Amino acid sequence: MPSTHKLGVLFINFGEPDVPELDKVEPFLERIFLMNAGLEPDESARDRARQLAQDRAPGLIAEYQRIGGSPLNQQADAQAARLEGTLRERGWDVRAYSAFQFTAPLIREKLAEVRADGVDGLVAVPAYPLCGQSTTVAAIESIRAELVDMEWDPGLVAVSGWHHHPAYEALRAETIREFTEERAVDLTDPNTLLYFSAHGTPIKYLNDGNRYDRYVEEHCRAIAGRLGATRYAVGFQNHTNRRIPWTQPANEVRIREATESRLVVVPISFMHEQSETLVELDHELREFMEELGKELLRVPVPHDDERFDAFLADLVECLVDDGGAGSGGLSPCRCAPHGGVLCTNGARDLPQSPYAAVEGSPPVA
Repeated sequence: MPSTHKLGVLFINFGEPDVPELDKVEPFLERIFLMNAGLEPDESARDRARQLAQDRAPGLIAEYQRIGGSPLNQQADAQAARLEGTLRERGWDVRAYSAFQFTAPLIREKLAEVRADGVDGLVAVPAYPLCGQSTTVAAIESIRAELVDMEWDPGLVAVSGWHHHPAYEALRAETIREFTEERAVDLTDPNTLLYFSAHGTPIKYLNDGNRYDRYVEEHCRAIAGRLGATRYAVGFQNHTNRRIPWTQPANEVRIREATESRLVVVPISFMHEQSETLVELDHELREFMEELGKELLRVPVPHDDERFDAFLADLVECLVDDGGAGSGGLSPCRCAPHGGVLCTNGARDLPQSPYAAVEGSPPVA
């Protein structure tokens, strides 16, 4: 039931530069590299992040030029507006705010706006269905740190992952089914492979306790099951800016091994189109596959699907109606273990990470 409180919903995404310009790309990259250096980096870490950003910027600018700048922030803003509209239609006194981890408006900037608007209840929704350390967990930790600095307690509740929710599984399966039906593609064809491409993550985060790799595997298995696809494969989009171990197999390795000539590629970690989908998949992976004589059919990210808007509104209502106690399949999060942080994963035991069982370091991607 809608309450009499004024509710603020902070919809958080990674963020990307909307134009391929150096003065936007370098600070964006520096923030990312600095985050991975630790929560309180010293000056040497800052210098290292700055150097890494300067080295990476020309290549990333070229990628953004291929797509005319990233549409991620614009799509996230539009989704936050639709979420607010959906909740208002359901009777909530609410305002939704779009904030980003690495581009403006940053989380701290948007929280100041939330406070000035006089909200007395805050819900955080990181836009990542699969809970990862550098995405979901880092976003929630940033919110908590900023609220401490502001000396403000708006009664924060947050959702940290929802890939295991049946409604979300059904949504992703249906969007794939609709895509294949429109193109008359048969997933049971022995020459066609349902292929899930997931954003990679450093192995260090998994060894520290994050369960992202197992979330990816079970989510893809569940969706394939809903589609009746007995053959499917999973690969990771890994970044090579730092020579550290990443999740395996990398897409290039797994796809080279595939005997099928046609791959229906699903960017399963993403809820908006961005450089990882529009460049890494639509350009780089497509070119790689064409060299192998394989066809890539890429399923769009359903960021503007009305069913997803309704699902997010349902999540917010579950969080607020129960005051953070958990409902609708939500339970206390293990990856972000704070009061009021809920997800679909915390109450479940999962198999051990395959990386934890490997002697020594996994291969470097």
